[in-house]
Amino acid sequence: MTGFLISRRNLLLAAGALMTAALPMAQAWAEDAPRGGRLVVAADSEPRTLNPAIVASNGVFFIASKVIEPLAEAMMDGEGGLAPRLATSWEGSEDGLSVTFKLREGVTWHDGEPFTSADVAFSAMEVWKPLQNLGRVVFANLDTVETPDAHTAIFRFSAPTPIQLIRNALPVVTSVLPKHLYEGTDIAANPANKAPVGTGPFKFAEHRPGEYYRLTRNDAYWGEELPKLDEIVFRVLPDRAAAASALEAGEIQLAAFSQVPLVDLERIASVPGLKVVTEGYEALTYQLVVEINHRNEILADQRVRQALSHAIDREFVVDTVFLGYAQAATGPVPQNAPQFYNPDVKPYAFDIERANRLLDEAGYPRGEDGKRFSLRLLPAPFFSETRQFGDYLRQALGKVGIDVTLVNNDTPAHLKAVYTDHDFDIAVGSPVFRGDPAISTTILVQSGIPDGVPFSNQGGYANAELDTIIDQAAETIDTEARTALYNDFQRIVVEDLPLINVAEWGFTTVASDTVLNVGNNPRWPVSNWADTALAP
Repeated sequence: MTGFLISRRNLLLAAGALMTAALPMAQAWAEDAPRGGRLVVAADSEPRTLNPAIVASNGVFFIASKVIEPLAEAMMDGEGGLAPRLATSWEGSEDGLSVTFKLREGVTWHDGEPFTSADVAFSAMEVWKPLQNLGRVVFANLDTVETPDAHTAIFRFSAPTPIQLIRNALPVVTSVLPKHLYEGTDIAANPANKAPVGTGPFKFAEHRPGEYYRLTRNDAYWGEELPKLDEIVFRVLPDRAAAASALEAGEIQLAAFSQVPLVDLERIASVPGLKVVTEGYEALTYQLVVEINHRNEILADQRVRQALSHAIDREFVVDTVFLGYAQAATGPVPQNAPQFYNPDVKPYAFDIERANRLLDEAGYPRGEDGKRFSLRLLPAPFFSETRQFGDYLRQALGKVGIDVTLVNNDTPAHLKAVYTDHDFDIAVGSPVFRGDPAISTTILVQSGIPDGVPFSNQGGYANAELDTIIDQAAETIDTEARTALYNDFQRIVVEDLPLINVAEWGFTTVASDTVLNVGNNPRWPVSNWADTALAP
């Protein structure tokens, strides 16, 4: 069993290099892949909106990314690791105060209206900057968007903004909306949020609540000979065990985001006609973290936080919770992000004796019952792994004398308790690293984040040195200098532990072997699937 687990880790680590080498073959498959057919996919939830321009989350992207397109998408190679979509090029000024986008010509919205730079300007100024969860950070200094012609958009910033950040953010924060359907409306309540109109390879057709979403082929798509499929049906299967059964019965052809439980993978990998794919998640690294409420005076003591970190056996978590489909974390930037990862940070070793000494030094000796103090732990309900880790963490902290009470909530109650009411001591979170620390990582530790912002620093942590580094990096246009600042960022976070990074994990896809071009870009499940095809 041990050898099997190690081979899984090696597969995860090598995935990027393997996919780079395999890309020319994948492109050949895309060109040669047959056209037609219906792909039936498992969907474990029904998002409240299908508008990724407002809510940039993988739950929304999973369906909406086939309909609504960004300016660029991630790819394994190519300039900056980006593939053009609605933008064909992007160039930043030397002073960092502007970025010029050249836009694709001959593109139409699904209702027949032409796509122009006015749509990009509207989306940037009226949606991404004021409304989108991640765009508020990336485009905080965006002043205006000039549109000198129908296919040029010039973004002008009030402060230097690194082109590196803009490039890294393009796949996630630049989903373009049709101005003619949203202008002058309540954007957050627009009916198109549930029945989106885009420029993508598939058109939204219908949603039957509790049953399915159906997308149909866009015959006017700008991509030559694309899309390959006639139709995609996302069948709602909230019970993850049901996805494996549906695959084996041939009722669905694909389940992404580890919807087939990890414990079933070995068995299902041996089923004739099915394949397990780990590629396609390289830019979707999830992080298992312990969120800490620093308003609790016990947890405000750095020695206590260090003791918590020493009490966690990360390798055990990787092997038992993730069955080897993960890596032990060393800090706030994952190891598969070489652009920013600092290999010199020193992670906390699993050391029970050291944890006990730190708690004694902090003034919390064991009582007669062996307990030092009590904490309430709220595990995020998003994944079975976050709940399982919550069970492990309760036991692990119990071994150093910390009495932990688990509080299991559903998703709305969990989000309210942690991010609005701050009604927790420690919580298990699962943020996503999105290619650049400024997009969705620094917000986890930066002070001054308003109440109620999900997946942000709602523990009340404040560190002036760290805030200064974050602010400087946000306006540093020299790439090497910016990387150096984020190296310091990682060092301070690991030393002071505003939160505790435990593991980093990707996901698996299980598909019929008739499904072609699965996992051929680093955000595959949330990309447009234009070249995904079905073998006859």
